[in-house]
Amino acid sequence: MTTTLERILTRVQKPARYTGGEYLATKKPLSSVDVRAALCFPDTYEIGMSNLGLRILYGVLNQMDGVWCERVFAPWGDMEAEMRKENLPLYALESGDPIREFDLFGFSVGYEMAYTNILNLLDLAGLPLRSEDRTELTPLIIAGGTCTYNPEPLAPFIDLFSIGEGEEALPELVTLLRQAKAEHWSKPEFLRAAAKLPGFYAPSLYEHSYHADGTIAAITPKDGAPKKVTKRLMRDMNEAYFPTDTMVPSTEIVQDRVMLELFRGCIRGCRFCQAGFIYRPVRNRDVELLKEQGISSCQQSGYQEMTLASLSSSDYPDLLPLCDGLLEWCAPHQVSLALPSLRADNFSMQLMERLSAGGRKSGLTFAPEAGSQRLRDAINKNLTEEDLLASCRTAFSGGWNAVKLYFMLGLPTETDEDILGIADLADKVHRVWKESSPNRARGVRITVSTSCFVPKSHTPFQWEAQNTQEEYLRKVTLLREAIRNRSITYNWHDPETSFLEAVFSRGDRRLADALEEAWRNGARFDSWSEYFNLPRWLEAFKTCGIDPAFYANRTREKDEILPWYTISDGVRDAYLWDEREKCYQAAVTPDCRTACSHCGANRFCEGGVCHG
Repeated sequence: MTTTLERILTRVQKPARYTGGEYLATKKPLSSVDVRAALCFPDTYEIGMSNLGLRILYGVLNQMDGVWCERVFAPWGDMEAEMRKENLPLYALESGDPIREFDLFGFSVGYEMAYTNILNLLDLAGLPLRSEDRTELTPLIIAGGTCTYNPEPLAPFIDLFSIGEGEEALPELVTLLRQAKAEHWSKPEFLRAAAKLPGFYAPSLYEHSYHADGTIAAITPKDGAPKKVTKRLMRDMNEAYFPTDTMVPSTEIVQDRVMLELFRGCIRGCRFCQAGFIYRPVRNRDVELLKEQGISSCQQSGYQEMTLASLSSSDYPDLLPLCDGLLEWCAPHQVSLALPSLRADNFSMQLMERLSAGGRKSGLTFAPEAGSQRLRDAINKNLTEEDLLASCRTAFSGGWNAVKLYFMLGLPTETDEDILGIADLADKVHRVWKESSPNRARGVRITVSTSCFVPKSHTPFQWEAQNTQEEYLRKVTLLREAIRNRSITYNWHDPETSFLEAVFSRGDRRLADALEEAWRNGARFDSWSEYFNLPRWLEAFKTCGIDPAFYANRTREKDEILPWYTISDGVRDAYLWDEREKCYQAAVTPDCRTACSHCGANRFCEGGVCHG
């Protein structure tokens, strides 16, 4: 640690964010290293260290001989101010060395509201923001994560995007970079070679042209770049790396526990859910392997809580045997077991008993998403009112006295009747509690939360318009006035960040100018209410001659070329459009375990057969 850093840390909040030195962090002698990589989560240490994907890639790269992977997180405002005042460049936590000295600087991008932090981190590192202004081969700037399935708003800033899961892809890229360094390739030479690796998108090798109305006229590959870049994924999760010896943070983080990944993908086909489509097909880990990984992770880290993590963990086929096997070890070692992502249609008495034994009885969370059966069918939630009420009945009779219900407002085909159905459904949950709770004297806490629907790329709703902020707030008022039961609390998400999320989730690379303009005017940490400022963004759009409603509030035509059409997650575009049409008919599609819907993702499955 430098004397400058020591001096700074006495003047900032939570200095442990910036010191490194955690138990089980990787250190390597520089004499043994020929490729240095830094993985960055563009948010605070507490958020980034809670990201399992970052920990997985950190472990995968550090297993490679001659490669040292370190970590970087976004400094909070007080630390940024001190760094700029003291001319302290952005540094890696393990070594303290400046990022600009590294070979590879990679961002994990899971949320559009982190885009300005990416620019801020490049600037703090002393690097030019735009890829075209970074003429040397290294440091190579890459990005991966769910947001990169539409990479275009970030395209002018990033050299290379990793599409899909990185456990196998990143080592291949590092191997190529090692060769490029040894043979003194130019940056353009390297990017042309990297674009031939499966799953890598080099935006500089694609030219976008536009019609007079602002829509895209053509996306043209150059220099041998592929017309489509198809995602990478781990086909066999039993062979996938899992960080059982993961580092233990020196300060409290958001997910301060072992996160045991059960499977990837989702058998459901919710039409609004980007993750449910881009992570197809479902790939399970073996139950015995999971027991070993969960127990070993607790033993290595000393954590007293374990979360069974996946998109829909209660869909894991061997969930009850897994819980039983883990509890056999967890109970005598005072380790609690948590299962956060529950489906209301498969919550059972047996599962409830396991959760009780695991020490979690404070409350349950379900996501009906819509207040009427018609709308739930339209979004393909595959959940009935009776499913939800039966699950609540099971929980209340077992002693739970709190439930959270999550919904979205602004879904395609939504009517005011659907919105009022949310209030009616919450009332029915309250009646179920009165009928089934063994201890009504404790009272009940029913929380209804709504967020604003954000249309996402690679979903059947990628062509849909988002409600205007005014329309969303009208719907909030309608629902708020309809909820009169004092046992029901109503919370709603503000529409301003959802509006900006919709702009960037389906935006093109022309948005980069507004992104840079907003950052230069102070935008950063836009997912935090302390920092977010919509007028600043609206002014940036105005300065750059951009109408944000063009991206957020406009319905796309079927034949329109969408900015992300270069990126393939394996699901056919025709399938997505068919699912959109089914929405308007309120027609459901069975889940992948019931019947294969031939979406196209089975090309990744062994023998072409999905085993969801």
